[in-house]
Amino acid sequence: MAETRQKIAELDPIWSRIRDEAEEAVAHEPLLGGLIHSSVLHHPSLERALSYRISLKLASGEMSEQILREIVDEALMSAPEIGQAVRADIVAVFDRDPACHRMIQPLLYFKGFQAIQCYRIGHWLWKQGREDMAYFFQMRVSEAFGVDIHPAARIGKGIMIDHAHSIVIGETAVVGDNVSMLHSVTLGGTGKEEEDRHPKIGDGVLIGAGAKVLGNITVGACSRIAAGSVVLEEVPCKSTVAGVPARIVGEAGCSQPSVTMDQLLNRSSGEA
Repeated sequence: MAETRQKIAELDPIWSRIRDEAEEAVAHEPLLGGLIHSSVLHHPSLERALSYRISLKLASGEMSEQILREIVDEALMSAPEIGQAVRADIVAVFDRDPACHRMIQPLLYFKGFQAIQCYRIGHWLWKQGREDMAYFFQMRVSEAFGVDIHPAARIGKGIMIDHAHSIVIGETAVVGDNVSMLHSVTLGGTGKEEEDRHPKIGDGVLIGAGAKVLGNITVGACSRIAAGSVVLEEVPCKSTVAGVPARIVGEAGCSQPSVTMDQLLNRSSGEA
């Protein structure tokens, strides 16, 4: 048993840590033993645990848990890069969310993490030409989590969506790696145009709560968008924008705003 644990820890340290945390959680709160065993300890890998968790959350009278689980298993087996993104997302939440004290928490409890993983399956389906099934996943994610991400949107890894209520990401939106956003963020269009019409968010961007980024515009890497802002024009790299409509109020204040999660404008710009 000890040798098996050591091999798992060497091959997949994140999954090994989640399993250790699961055992500690069961010992601390036995009433959650059934949930934690079925969601974590009964599975040989993070991918299988995630498949179980997604299918459980999205199942309804319209689509059974078993069918959903088969779809998710197929996606995770066919596209190993999804599993890599899942792990990067777990680390991102653990590192950036002060409410996250264990790596097991996103998998079990955080709807932002769960919603983005469901999107990843929907995006895989979209790329396979299974658009109706992808739309079904989008619908169920919206109903279950209050997060509406079009399956055609392109989203990188290391994503942290805090609280995640009322997130909207449009069809032609692009989100880079290591992006953090808070609740009620919209990456939307500005009208009825059908072509490329949604924002392009660079790597390392921090988007504050309630911010709206509209239209086919680029938000440069490592920038900050202040809470409640409405962004209608291009945002240069490493800058901070705020207001309605948003304007540049200073530099980003650090090299990785999405990691530091510092949203106080006067620390970088001298302005309130």
